[in-house]
Amino acid sequence: MPGFRQTRWSEPTVFELGCEGRSGYLVPPIENPIKEELGDIQIFIPERMRRQEPPKLPELSEVEVVRHFTRLSQMNYCVDLGFYPLGSCTMKYNPKINDYLASLPSLNLLHPYQDEMTVQGVLEILHTLSRWLAEITGTYEVSLQPAAGAHGEFLGALIMRAYHMLSDDLSERTELIIPDSAHGTNPASAAMAGFKAIIVPSDKTGCIDVDALKSAVSNQTAGLMLTNPNTLGIFEENIAEIAGIIHDVNGLLYYDGANLNAILGKVRPGDMGFDIVHINIHKTFGAPHGGGGPGAGPLGVSEELAKFLPVPRIIVEDGKYRLDYNQPHSIGKIRSFYGNISVLIRAYAYILSLGAEGLKETAEISVLNTNYLIKKIRELDVYKLPYDSKRPRKHECVFSTKPLLEEKGIRTIDISKRLLDYGIHSPTIYFPMIVEEAMMIEPTESFEKEELDRFVEVLRKIAQEVKTNPELVFQAPKNTAVTRLDEMKASHPKTMTLSWRMHIKGQSNL
Repeated sequence: MPGFRQTRWSEPTVFELGCEGRSGYLVPPIENPIKEELGDIQIFIPERMRRQEPPKLPELSEVEVVRHFTRLSQMNYCVDLGFYPLGSCTMKYNPKINDYLASLPSLNLLHPYQDEMTVQGVLEILHTLSRWLAEITGTYEVSLQPAAGAHGEFLGALIMRAYHMLSDDLSERTELIIPDSAHGTNPASAAMAGFKAIIVPSDKTGCIDVDALKSAVSNQTAGLMLTNPNTLGIFEENIAEIAGIIHDVNGLLYYDGANLNAILGKVRPGDMGFDIVHINIHKTFGAPHGGGGPGAGPLGVSEELAKFLPVPRIIVEDGKYRLDYNQPHSIGKIRSFYGNISVLIRAYAYILSLGAEGLKETAEISVLNTNYLIKKIRELDVYKLPYDSKRPRKHECVFSTKPLLEEKGIRTIDISKRLLDYGIHSPTIYFPMIVEEAMMIEPTESFEKEELDRFVEVLRKIAQEVKTNPELVFQAPKNTAVTRLDEMKASHPKTMTLSWRMHIKGQSNL
C-alpha cells in the first residue's frame, strides 16, 4: 500500500459544537436596541429590519473555533502539500510573499466608498497592472472588474453584443462559433449574452477544422471563442487564417485565457488577431485558486472596442488617478466596485517579482514539464495520447485510459481515485469530451523533476495494480479523509443537503 495517509478526524459541523451561552468574543452591549451613539455617528435599525429572535448561530469559544477549522484544514489537500496536475485549471504554487503584500493594512483596510483622492496608491497599482496586462496580452486597454474567468467571458460576449449593436446589425448577429474542444463556460457565456452556440469540430491533428469553420461562418456570425494553445495543449498553428475567416464576415475573435500560462512572454493573443482577451489571474499569475474564490478575470480589448469596457475606468489627469464614469458606449457595471482587489494585488506582486524574463521562463518551464511527462508516460505503454501523438504539446496534455477500460473494465475515474491514495491530486477527467476516458494533465512550472518522476511512477504502479488486483483500484480511495462516494447519490438533488436549515428540517434523504 502507498505510504500516504490523509488526516482523518471525526469532525462534526460547527453547529454541533459548543453549548448555549458560550462565546469567543464579548461584544459591548447596546443599551438602546434601536439607536446607539458612536461619536457623531448614529446607528438606526428600522423596525421592519429588526429580528424578532436572535439568529441561531453556533455558540463556541475561541479555542473551539480554532481547533475546528485547523482540523478541517488538515483533512484538506492543497497545492502547498503536493502535486496538483489539474489540467486546464493551472493549479500553480502561490508565492507567500504575494499573500503577505496583499494583507498589508495599508491595502486591506481600504474601503471602496473612500474618496478617490484618499486611495491614490491602490488606484496607481490597479492602473499599472492594467497596463502590464495589456502589454502581456497585446491588447489596447484592460478592465480589472470581472470576478472570474467565466465572468470575463460573459463580459467579452456582452462587448460583442455592444459592438454589433453599434454597427446596427445585432439582429442578424445571432451566432457565436465555439470549437468542440472548448471549455464548458464558453457556450454558457454565449447563451447568457443572447447568442446561439455553433459548435465546430476538431480535425485529426486536434486543431479546429478550418474547412468546417469556413462552412459555419455567415452574416449571422457575431464571433468565435477560442483558446490557443487549445484544450488538448496543441497550438492552433492556423490562427492567422482563422482570424481572417472571422474578420472577413465582420465577426470578433475572442481569446479564452485559460491557457495563457503556456505563452507568457513568447507570443501575445492580440498579435494573433484576437480582439478580446480574458485573463485568469488566479491561474496565470499566482493567486489562490479554488474553494469558490475569490478569483479575477480581467478583460483586454482592441482599441476599437475600448469604449465598450465597463465603468468606472481608472484614468490619470494632472498626475492624479481618478475613476471615470463618463463613457457613453460602456456596457455599464458588471459587478460592485472595481474588482477583487486582493487577488489583483497578488498578480501585481507576481509580475513585479518575475519581470519580463521571469514570465517568459514560466511558459518555458511549463511547456518543458509537460513534454517531459508525455515522454515518460508514453514509455509506460499503457496510457494513450490521442490526436497527432508525435506533435509537441504546450502547457498540458490529454491522455486516454481507454485501453485499461477495454482490458479490465477500469475507467479513468477509478484511476483518478486511486491516485488520491498515493497523495496525488487527480488530473481533470472526462474533459475535453472529444477524448474518450480523458485524463487531462497540467504540471505547470511549479513542480520539480523529482515530483514529476514520482507521478509517473505512481501511474506505473496503478497500471500494474489494474492487471494484478483490479478490485483494489475499483474500491479506491482508502487512505483519504473521505473514502469512495456514491457519485450518483451525491449528485442527485433529492439527496443533497445544501444548508444546515435543510438538515435540521429533514429536507434530505441522507
